[in-house]
Amino acid sequence: MDSMRHPLRWIASLYLAEGLPFYAVALVASLMFKSLHIANEQITHWTGFLGLAWVIKPLWSPLLELTSNKKSTVIVCQWITGCAFGLVALALQLPDYFAACIAVFMLASLSAATHDIAADGLYIMHLNEYQQARYAGWCGAFFNAGKFVSLGGLVILAGHLESKFDVRVAWSIIFLLLAAIMLAVGAYHTMAIPHTAAPAKSAMSAGETLRDVFRDFFRKPDIWLCVVFIILFRAGEAQVQTIAPLFLREARELGGLGLSTGQIGSVYGTAGTLTFILGSLGGGYFAAWLGLRRALIWLVLAVNLPNLVFYFLSTQMPSDLWVITAAVGLEMFGYGFGFVGLILFIIQVLSVGKYSAAHYALASGIMQLGFVIFKVISGDIQAALGYQHFFLWVLLSAVPAMLLVRRMPLPGVRAKA
Repeated sequence: MDSMRHPLRWIASLYLAEGLPFYAVALVASLMFKSLHIANEQITHWTGFLGLAWVIKPLWSPLLELTSNKKSTVIVCQWITGCAFGLVALALQLPDYFAACIAVFMLASLSAATHDIAADGLYIMHLNEYQQARYAGWCGAFFNAGKFVSLGGLVILAGHLESKFDVRVAWSIIFLLLAAIMLAVGAYHTMAIPHTAAPAKSAMSAGETLRDVFRDFFRKPDIWLCVVFIILFRAGEAQVQTIAPLFLREARELGGLGLSTGQIGSVYGTAGTLTFILGSLGGGYFAAWLGLRRALIWLVLAVNLPNLVFYFLSTQMPSDLWVITAAVGLEMFGYGFGFVGLILFIIQVLSVGKYSAAHYALASGIMQLGFVIFKVISGDIQAALGYQHFFLWVLLSAVPAMLLVRRMPLPGVRAKA
């Protein structure tokens, strides 16, 4: 059966394969290092550094524009990423395991970032504008299904294994499982991803293509305002997504909620991820129904207002796991619902033109730059302010993006006054 007739047959697994490496580096690695008693500041600095791969990926995206077979690139990158996760399992057994793990995580990050360029190019190439909006929520949902697999499955398993084995042995098993998943997904994609070749690009050098890509991108209307908006959109979310799991794990006498590794996996990986997926689907259909111009302000609010729940948790310090789970679920629903807005903004405003895949990679790299900036500084801010005041700061840091929405060059009919 032609998989082109059923986009979700390959979109689902494609974006799962984007999400798994991202969350392995951004969240699973953080929780692993926390279990190994690494300080919050070190965790945020180094995992933020690993996120730079998604920032600088536009530098090699023109090379992928010169190739017509993005499917092969996707599959090879999935296999390389899987092998890198296998190497993490080995690195954990070394005396200087922290430095070795960071080095191998960087290989996984570079491979995963390259994979994302080709994968997003396939999505843009095969779907029209209406389908892009319709399936944007599904993309976000399956990207974050990577969080469900990572936190809802593997981190819960890690918590169980930590009680039976040495911590490093437990996490080695987890990364071997991650490696097996990525290798299996790559094998599935040899059959599932459509074979349609991209239109051939003109025969110019990679350097000329890179210059043309950047020149074309930075000539877009109000581009610098758009760049600032993309960076600031994730200001609050990046800090919450970085510090919140560490806050849940932190001992109560240090201001945290004192949850175990397995409990965090349960809270974030099951209820949190399921509500995120529901929010992503709802946000995609909401944006398709209302149009990006009218929907964007509501999507920005949806990302940021639910962060109030962490201020509630840090002040009330509940011990009831159901209360904590409900609070995290509410925050994740808003995050999923609103994040669709940023993805659609990048697709429909900044990825239009002859270099759609490269421009998407460039814009998403800028998006990741915002994430990395606020991720890296979040540990120092939290250490300076404490958890309660940190979560108030998170709410304030979201205000600039809200103020910029009205200045964005959005598609569609201008809303009535």
